[in-house]
Amino acid sequence: MVKVSCGLIFPGQGSQFVGMGADLYDRFPESRAVYDRACDVLEFDIREISFQGPEDRLRSTRYTQPAILVHSMAVLAALPALEPPAVAGHSLGEYSALYAAGALDFESVLKLVRRRAELMAAEGEKNPGTMAAIIGADAEKVGELCSRIEGIVVPANFNEPLQTVISGEVEAVRRAVELAPEIGARKAVLLPVSGAFHSPLLDESARAFADYLAGFEFRRGRCPVIANITGRQLRSPGELRYALGRQLTSPVRWVETIRSCRALGITNYLEPGPGRVLAGLVRRIDRDATVYPAGTADEITALLAE
Repeated sequence: MVKVSCGLIFPGQGSQFVGMGADLYDRFPESRAVYDRACDVLEFDIREISFQGPEDRLRSTRYTQPAILVHSMAVLAALPALEPPAVAGHSLGEYSALYAAGALDFESVLKLVRRRAELMAAEGEKNPGTMAAIIGADAEKVGELCSRIEGIVVPANFNEPLQTVISGEVEAVRRAVELAPEIGARKAVLLPVSGAFHSPLLDESARAFADYLAGFEFRRGRCPVIANITGRQLRSPGELRYALGRQLTSPVRWVETIRSCRALGITNYLEPGPGRVLAGLVRRIDRDATVYPAGTADEITALLAE
């Protein structure tokens, strides 16, 4: 039996791999229909990019983001109707969460993510930046470190109590990595990304995306969506639209997100999407949590058999 009362958490950029979704397409007619229809909406063949790559093309922000979204949608299609007490997604994954909650329809969520990916990719080419993971230091110390470095560098993802991702100008981020041992970090590493996501360097893209958002209808979610920008639950169309408009330049508050889920009584989760990145983060925030992977045909079959 599928765990219908589990919270749903959806992965974001970085979880992709060549071949993802091919097994879903082959085994589940519902998933196949999602991929086929998504190609029409996106106006490019997301099947070929996801299933065959090559890796450098799939890793391109323009294609990574739609590919991960469609994979999560294909997983949801293969599962019976779920009744989650809440949903959440990490950065890009928030769009999958909104779709799962019924706040955005099929075509709308695909068009929004396609435009989001285009804007973020273009901004990265025009206004280069980078990101780095600071591990072993608490978030407050990471924030203090960023504040004393010349240039733009800010906390971008509060992933777990002792892991914060920073984002900003290349030299400022590199300087933060060099100084990270001074705040007790045991590791600081630059990330292979194409831009300074969730930082002020995306201000122009965020304004353009907010204008684009205005043309889409949001519905009240069937369940709460725990928002990246606050780590608190949202449900009304106005709140959800506002949260997406702010997301590109605001940090992902994943620690607060999982703590809000725990406050709702959620300790069991499904992770519908590629990889198992969120499972590790969740368990380091809430040791009592159990995360069931739901990204491959075998994992879905196992869930359906329970």
